[in-house]
Amino acid sequence: MIRVALVDDGMLFRAGLRMLLESEDDLSVVAEESGGRAVPLVRSAWPDVVLLGVRAPGGSELATLCQLRALPKPPAVVMLSTFESDGYVEEALANGAAGFLLKDSDPQQLTRAVRAAAEGGWAFSPPIAQAVVAGYLRAAAAAPAHPVGASPHRSGPAAHPLVSGLTDREREVLGLLGAGLSNREIAEALSISVETVKDHVGAVFCKLGTGNRVRAAMIAWRAGLAREPLAAA
Repeated sequence: MIRVALVDDGMLFRAGLRMLLESEDDLSVVAEESGGRAVPLVRSAWPDVVLLGVRAPGGSELATLCQLRALPKPPAVVMLSTFESDGYVEEALANGAAGFLLKDSDPQQLTRAVRAAAEGGWAFSPPIAQAVVAGYLRAAAAAPAHPVGASPHRSGPAAHPLVSGLTDREREVLGLLGAGLSNREIAEALSISVETVKDHVGAVFCKLGTGNRVRAAMIAWRAGLAREPLAAA
């Protein structure tokens, strides 16, 4: 059972989310509250996933996200918003968000996003996914030129200095993480347990100096370890 907490100032919106999520056999809403009470709520309920409503660009939700991700047992946090601000999305991802969905998303997309986040993956509404990929491509285009014949976005495992400190297995895990796979999917691909994958992901994050799957995925892509850039859930 995936434990979910709802954090949004709209009571009717939270009620709708609760009805949707609890109609699924594997999802349980364990707590709900307005934005200002998010951290105490999570400390008491310890959910696997937090759905965090965003009111407007420049609001307090990014600070709430950072506080949640700094907890000893941080939940995966999926942002729910009515707007598509590229800069805000990038800032949320940089601070550890596991996904960013528009509030008018398809209900099935929301439930898939919760499951993906719980398994260590990420999820985006299609317009948000397009913005994330476009931002990556802009960053890649601005990178130094590669030799003739080389891919403009992939330059081999030695391209990023942090990757050189990884073991062979950690590089495999990072490559699959960069391809958008969840911990469970990585475990299946490598025929190892999910717990072992979590250990490897933790070691990769430590060596890369990040606790953010999106940042790690970008490093994997730029170092030539990932098969494809971010995709929507």
